[in-house]
Amino acid sequence: MLKIWIQAARLRTLPLSVSGILTGTALAVKEGSFDTQIFVLALLTTLGFQILSNFANDYGDGIKGTDNSDRVGPQRALQSGLLSPQQLKKGMFITTAITLVIALVLIYTAFGKEKYGYFILFFLLGIASIIAAVKYTVGNSAYGYRALGDLFVFLFFGLLAVLGSYFLYTKQLTFLAILPAITIGFLSAAVLNLNNMRDRESDQKSGKITLPVMMGMEKAKNYHYFLIFGAYATAFVYIYFSKTVWYEYVPLIAFLPLLKHVKTVMHTKNPAALDPELKKVALCTFFFSILFLTISFFQYF
Repeated sequence: MLKIWIQAARLRTLPLSVSGILTGTALAVKEGSFDTQIFVLALLTTLGFQILSNFANDYGDGIKGTDNSDRVGPQRALQSGLLSPQQLKKGMFITTAITLVIALVLIYTAFGKEKYGYFILFFLLGIASIIAAVKYTVGNSAYGYRALGDLFVFLFFGLLAVLGSYFLYTKQLTFLAILPAITIGFLSAAVLNLNNMRDRESDQKSGKITLPVMMGMEKAKNYHYFLIFGAYATAFVYIYFSKTVWYEYVPLIAFLPLLKHVKTVMHTKNPAALDPELKKVALCTFFFSILFLTISFFQYF
């Protein structure tokens, strides 16, 4: 049974989910701010949100019939009968409770009793993250079925993850910090766009409206190129204006495999061939954040 729950948690999605935390931490390290407790708790909180989202997606798409024999990607736990709807709902509740407790400990560790306003703000952001994780596919008003998934991924995986974690350490925001937040947001949206391009035909049949369903495959590919090159541009501009030494450009190496990726997407006619590309973009995003954090530690500590 444990193996089934691990499968439902979709471990391959977890590196992407922590990329925003690693990037936000790197920004804080650049300013001499780092706290091991905040770092660990932020990672655990983000992993909790991602696992909750994966359970909810499995449940929501399963009961709506979106996960069916037409689906190109790997089978989900509910779709394959490994878990029942009741079991998945229970898993969602338990994951929510555990993640909320960790989030409260994180917020208290960062702000204590003195900064009560910040405590309330981040608690509300935590609640919003839980709602966003669940409502992507669950319920009649699921935003993932209204072509809003990309926007929410950009906001929560990019802006909130990077700027929120940065603020937990430093208690401030800067204009330049927005740029790497956009980088992670664009790359995260690119992963979702690949997923939706892969599943476009089955989504269309089941009534799930995504951007590729709305725009068609060619326009969805053009949108994808914008996300990849936009992510590179914002990362480059950030480093250009903030660097003090040449090796701060090193994290841009993570974008090199994406050149081949873009070429693959450009020439792919079979949507199923896009499935391996999800992993490539997710790992390149994770690699960028790891390099970004490593360079920050190397330079400032």
